[in-house]
Amino acid sequence: MAERIILDESAINRTLTRIAHEILEYNKGSENLALLGIKTRGEFLAKRIQQKIQQIENVSVPTGTIDITQFRDDVEMRDVALAQSFDIDIDLNDRIVIIVDDVLYTGRTVRASLDAILLHRRPKKIGLATLMDRGHRELPIRADFVGKNIPTSHEESVEVFLSEVDDRNAVIIQ
Repeated sequence: MAERIILDESAINRTLTRIAHEILEYNKGSENLALLGIKTRGEFLAKRIQQKIQQIENVSVPTGTIDITQFRDDVEMRDVALAQSFDIDIDLNDRIVIIVDDVLYTGRTVRASLDAILLHRRPKKIGLATLMDRGHRELPIRADFVGKNIPTSHEESVEVFLSEVDDRNAVIIQ
């Protein structure tokens, strides 16, 4: 199956600018806001959104990462001690936390990230930003901020390429 480019570099940039504006509007500014990017590509998208908010509001929003590996329901990890799975320099209690991911699909990754956060902290509110929403949810999860909705079949794959880890910036379907 041939690859189709859904977002090129400039479209990703415009999309992240829009998402940054939507997050600021949702939160009525940047106060009490924190961004947590799901490893790996969500981490870099969160940093890019942080930079956009910095340009818009001239404020650096605390931004960190979340590793959901030990919270996935499709991995056997009985012998692993539960460690704090997020890395951010501030306390998330009573904050508005925006989870950032590259592709929203079944919802299981988001559920795992919620479990990881709520095991350790009690944010005031949690929102979800995703670059791509491809549908096919298995859990009742919906993103608050969506870059692009793209209907797909189960046989297709949506791949996000970011220059921080890949050789280009693009979103493709194949």
